[in-house]
Amino acid sequence: MLTRTLVSKAILIRTLKNVADNLKQAKRNAGHGVWSYRIPPPMPSKKTIYLAEGIGAMAWWWIFYHLFTEFDHVIGEWPYVDPSTWTDEQLGIPPDSAGALKK
Repeated sequence: MLTRTLVSKAILIRTLKNVADNLKQAKRNAGHGVWSYRIPPPMPSKKTIYLAEGIGAMAWWWIFYHLFTEFDHVIGEWPYVDPSTWTDEQLGIPPDSAGALKK
């Protein structure tokens, strides 16, 4: 019985030590790649640069194409209505004779 308790405690201590080591490792490797202190980071590969340029070009093409072909999405589809021409009924304002403050 005593050895079983000692073995359980040893396993528990070993598990807690592994958890602590994993936390230290996660904190130490939290830099997402190469650590560069006082040196410039490594340059991206040509493939990465070309891919980024291509995706950026496609994004700007998409924006400009839709600005030129569907400009109503930017300015709206209907003509601007002057709000001073709206009546009280259209605005949902009750008449002066209704409500608690009657004339």
